[in-house]
Amino acid sequence: MTKKIWTNAAIASALTAAAALTTAVPAHAAKAGMDKCYGVSLAGENDCAAGPGTSCEGTSTVDYQGNAWTLVPAGTCDSIELPDGRVGSLDELDRDLPDA
Repeated sequence: MTKKIWTNAAIASALTAAAALTTAVPAHAAKAGMDKCYGVSLAGENDCAAGPGTSCEGTSTVDYQGNAWTLVPAGTCDSIELPDGRVGSLDELDRDLPDA
């Protein structure tokens, strides 16, 4: 192959990979009627990440970790009651974070 063909093939491959990454949405994040609810899952039972200390499903290390979310039925997040007066939040929380 000529250098031009190799270059074009490399560019096409890179564009295809970039498009796949930008359009990929985890299947569980696309469920209608569900909200991302932060700070409600037990350690290792989160659906995905929100910040440092998590990378995705099942990686939270602290119960009710504030930067990890779990999908819950829409409209129920802030009414989920947890121990010690905690409640869920539609926004990332600064509480119950893993030690850095």
